[in-house]
Amino acid sequence: MTKDKSYYFCGIGGSGMQPLAMIVRESGAEVSGSDRALDQGRLAAKFEWLKGKGIGLFPQDGSGITSGDQILVASAAIEDSVPDVAKAKSLGCKRMTRAELLAEQFNASPQSVAIGGTSGKSTVTGMIGWILTQAGLDPTIMNGAVMKNFVADDAPFASSRVGNGGIMVSEVDESDGSIALFNPDIAVLNNVSLDHKSLEELRQLFGDFASKASHCVWNRDDPETASLVGGLDLQGAISFGFSEGSDFRATAINEALISSRFTLSTGGEEFTVTLQVPGHHNIANALAAIAAASAVGVPVAQSVAAISSFSGLARRFDVVGTVNEISVIDDFGHNPDKIAATLKTMKAFPGRIIAFFQPHGFGPIKKMGSELSQVFAEILDKDDCVILCDPVYFGGTVDRTISSESIVEAVKGPGGNAKYIASRADCGEYIVEIAKPRDRIVIMGARDDTLSIFASDILRKLSGKS
Repeated sequence: MTKDKSYYFCGIGGSGMQPLAMIVRESGAEVSGSDRALDQGRLAAKFEWLKGKGIGLFPQDGSGITSGDQILVASAAIEDSVPDVAKAKSLGCKRMTRAELLAEQFNASPQSVAIGGTSGKSTVTGMIGWILTQAGLDPTIMNGAVMKNFVADDAPFASSRVGNGGIMVSEVDESDGSIALFNPDIAVLNNVSLDHKSLEELRQLFGDFASKASHCVWNRDDPETASLVGGLDLQGAISFGFSEGSDFRATAINEALISSRFTLSTGGEEFTVTLQVPGHHNIANALAAIAAASAVGVPVAQSVAAISSFSGLARRFDVVGTVNEISVIDDFGHNPDKIAATLKTMKAFPGRIIAFFQPHGFGPIKKMGSELSQVFAEILDKDDCVILCDPVYFGGTVDRTISSESIVEAVKGPGGNAKYIASRADCGEYIVEIAKPRDRIVIMGARDDTLSIFASDILRKLSGKS
């Protein structure tokens, strides 16, 4: 399908672009691309690795596009004025979005599992991929995050895996509506909540997604999902959750700071499940993964054994380290549900929370700033502290009139402890200054890989603090 074709990825270093580029490259296609981060001298290690894998890298000035036979892979939001886009247009190159190319790969797979929902997609994708790999099914996996179990010397940025087992596992995105392009055999629906689109739009998208599949694995505990599924005539529906009536149910829950344990009840049998990842939300993620693997044909006992060695994803409650009794955690939390899950997991254990949040754009603040403020105000108490810098911005046209200050003021309104510092670097200095033993520092945000470097820098500075 992609063999002998030439693809040019505009933004090849992105969390969605990079793993897809690797999958397409492994299929036999020629792959090259550009990235703003490359031009700005950021994320050098990632780009060196891509070059080592035979991917050509060019400045984002149109110089890498030399033939009308090349297929430009670029976000639909990228303006025609971007040099790569302008050059491709002048040469008559075919243009595809990342989602269109991924859907083309996915829908051509003999068997497919798609993971949808507002939160938890990447973790469930990683869990299913690991279970199927351990079961010897040799899946191809497309993820938006680095899967720690697949990291190796020759794969330090393992957010994808290419297999030959004829089965593809991929998270699918509702934020741009592209979930509609996918035709999965097994559809996993984690949850439905406010993020990039209105609930009315999400209900339509997720309803269509669930209806296409031969098996729909759905979250009985999520009111929106339960209401949605209740209005559909689904064949092969499999529910998971903590409540009675769930086909895959968790009971006898025992949570620790960086792990968890529970009893899985399904089909009249019980299994003890241990996880290397913490939090109620990850227990739900594990239920979804085991249920989906069961739909593929993996025995439950085999899935339980495999998931016990799942070590998680980079930037998903990723403990960077502890120094002077101060822990630093790197986390992808960026919407109300994700941030709430992370903070609730941390609040279950003693110690002050210093929560740093870099919004992933000006648009998301306008869309869900009120809900974000509410999460911080309700979960954190007066001893905790939330700190926001300006939203991530790498250029382009966007309304920047509503910024991080609006969230901080809303948190402070009912008495919350919040602080706005425009510069991220200055936020880091402030965090190091106020941190004390038994604090937990969590670095949250999306669409910016340098947040992990920021978290590591804080840990390093804490090491030098007397």
